[in-house]
Amino acid sequence: MRWPWQRPETRSQSPGLVALANLPASHWGRMDAGTLMREGYAGNAVAYRCVRMIAEAAASIPLACDHEAAASLIATPSPDEAGRVLLERLYGDLQITGNAWAEAVTLAGDAAPRGIFALRADTVRAETNAQGALTGWAVRQRRGERIIPREADGWSPVLHLKLYHPSDGIYGLSPLAAARKALDLHNGAAAWAKALIDNAARPSGALVYGQSGATLTPDQFDRLKEELEAAHTGKHNAGRPLLLDGGLDWKPMSLSPADMDFAGTRHAAAREIALAFGVPPMLLGIPGDNTYATYREANTAFWRMTVLPLVTKVADALSIWLAGRFEDVTVRPDLEDVPAFAAEREALWARLEAASFLTKDEKRKIAGVAQ
Repeated sequence: MRWPWQRPETRSQSPGLVALANLPASHWGRMDAGTLMREGYAGNAVAYRCVRMIAEAAASIPLACDHEAAASLIATPSPDEAGRVLLERLYGDLQITGNAWAEAVTLAGDAAPRGIFALRADTVRAETNAQGALTGWAVRQRRGERIIPREADGWSPVLHLKLYHPSDGIYGLSPLAAARKALDLHNGAAAWAKALIDNAARPSGALVYGQSGATLTPDQFDRLKEELEAAHTGKHNAGRPLLLDGGLDWKPMSLSPADMDFAGTRHAAAREIALAFGVPPMLLGIPGDNTYATYREANTAFWRMTVLPLVTKVADALSIWLAGRFEDVTVRPDLEDVPAFAAEREALWARLEAASFLTKDEKRKIAGVAQ
C-alpha cells in the first residue's frame, strides 16, 4: 500500500510535465570531535558565541587553593600560558566535545608535577583492556601515537573532564551533540539562503513546454539551456527579465523564504542551540519567547545555573587529581571578586548584619570571610 505522497511519479494532463513527489530521508551530522569543532564551533555563529560566553565567564572565576605549590601550579601551569588561558581552553573543549584533557608534566627526580598542558580533544582516545577498563590515554601526534599510562601507584598524569553521558562510561556528551538537529537545521538554512542569493533570490523552477504532443528539438533544448545559464542565473543577472516564447511556461518548484517562514525557522533553531548550552537567548539577541523579564535577570541566571556549576565541577576534579601528588589539596571557586554575584553578596551581608543572634565570628564564617 502506498500513501498518496509516496507515489514515485504523477503525470499531469499535459504530456510535457512530470512531477516527482517522493521526499528524501533526513540526514543529520556526525558527532565526532572533529566534526563538532568544524561544523559546530567554527561553522555556526550561535554555537561559537555560546561556547565563548561560557568559557570566558567560567575562566574569569579564580580558583583558590590552600596548598601553596598546587596554587602556584594552577596559576602558572606553564612558562608560556597563564592558568586562566588553560582553564578557558578546558571549559571550551567541554562545551564543544563534552570532553577535555590536561596532562601533568613531571621532571626527572621530582614527585610533584611542574607543569600542566591541555591536550587537543580531537587527538585523544581511551586505551582499555580486555574487560573495557581504562588503562591510559593515546594521544595522536604528527607521526604515530603517544601512550600515557597510569603510574605505578595508580595516579594518572592525564586529567579527564567530561559531561554526563548516559550510555558511555568513558567519554562525555557534548551539548552540540544533543542539539545536532537544530545545529544542522541552522547551518542548512544559512547554506540555503546563500544559494538562493547566488541565484538572484529566485526559487528553483521548471520551464514547461505546453504544446500538446510536441517536444523541443535537441538544438532548441541546448540553446535554451545555454541562454538560461548565461543570462538568467547568478546574482549578477538579478532582475533580468525572462522572455518565454513557443509555448514555454515557468512553473515554480520550491517554496519562497516567506512561504517556509525562513526567519522563524532559524530563530527557533538558534534558541534550541542556546538551550542546549544553558545560555538565555536574550543574552544572544535572539528574538522570541523571553523567559526573563530583564537582561539583568537573564545574566544572573546564566552565571548561577550554567557558569558556576561548571566551575565547581572542574574545581572538584582538580582537587581529586592534584591530591594524588600534593597533600591536603582543596580547590574551590573564589566568588568574592566576580561582579555577577555582587548583588547576592550585598543581600547576604545585609541579612547577616540584621541577624543579632549571631556572633561576629559566626557572621564572618557564613559570609566566607577568613577569620
